Amino acid sequence: MSRFFALRLWLDGLAAVLLVFGLSYWWLGNVAHELAGTLMFLLLIAHNVFNRRWYGNLPKTRREPRSLFNILVTGGLLLAMLALLATSILISNALASFLPPWGGFTVRQIHTVAAYWVLVIVAVHLGLRWPILMGLARVSFGIRGTSPIRTLILRAVTGAVAVHGVWSCLDLGLGMKLTMQMSLDWWNFEESVAGFFIHVGAIAGLVMSGTYYTMKLIDFARPGRRPSRDAQPVPTTVSP
Repeated sequence: MSRFFALRLWLDGLAAVLLVFGLSYWWLGNVAHELAGTLMFLLLIAHNVFNRRWYGNLPKTRREPRSLFNILVTGGLLLAMLALLATSILISNALASFLPPWGGFTVRQIHTVAAYWVLVIVAVHLGLRWPILMGLARVSFGIRGTSPIRTLILRAVTGAVAVHGVWSCLDLGLGMKLTMQMSLDWWNFEESVAGFFIHVGAIAGLVMSGTYYTMKLIDFARPGRRPSRDAQPVPTTVSP
C-alpha cells in the first residue's frame, strides 16, 4: 500500500469523523460545527477529485446488482451532500454570515434530515466496501492466513454492534429524523457525550453490516455466481 493511498484513506476517515462530530451540534456549538462541516466538505471535494476516474468509467460499468446499487448509492449520497451544503450556507451564522438570512425553521429541518441521511448512506457506502476494509485491516495488523476462531469472534462482535444499533435507532429517534417529523427529543449532552457517539457508531455499524450481508445474499442467489471472500487484496484506488 503506497503512502499516497494511505494518506487518502486517512483523509477519508477524517471526513467520516467530522460528519459524526457535526451531528453533535448541541455539544460542539455553532462555530465549531460550521468549521467541522466546512473541513468535511473540503475533504469530500478532494475525495471526488482523487476518484474522478470512477465517474469517467460509469458508461463501462458492468450492469450487475452490486454495481448498479453502488451507482444508486453514490448518486443518493451526492444529492444528500448537495442538500446539506446548500442548507449549511443558508443557515450559517458564522462563516457565511455576510449572506442575506434566507434560512428559517424549515431550512434547518431539511439540514438535519440531510445530515442523518448522509450518515445512513455513507454507512451503506462503506458496507459495500467491507471486504476492502477488512483487507486493509489485515495488512495494517500484519494478519496472514485465516482463523475460524477469529472469524467467529468478529462475527459475534458484528452481531452485538448490530443489536446495539437497533436500540440506538430507537433511542435517537432516527426514523423521525429521516422522515422530517417534528421532535423535541434531543440528546442531553450534559448527561453523556460518549453515549451519543456510541449510538451513532452503532447505527453506522448496523447499516454497514446489513448492507454487507444483504449483498452477500444477493450474490449467493445469482446464477453462475463466483465464490466471494471476506477479505480482498488492498486496491490502489477506491471508488466513491
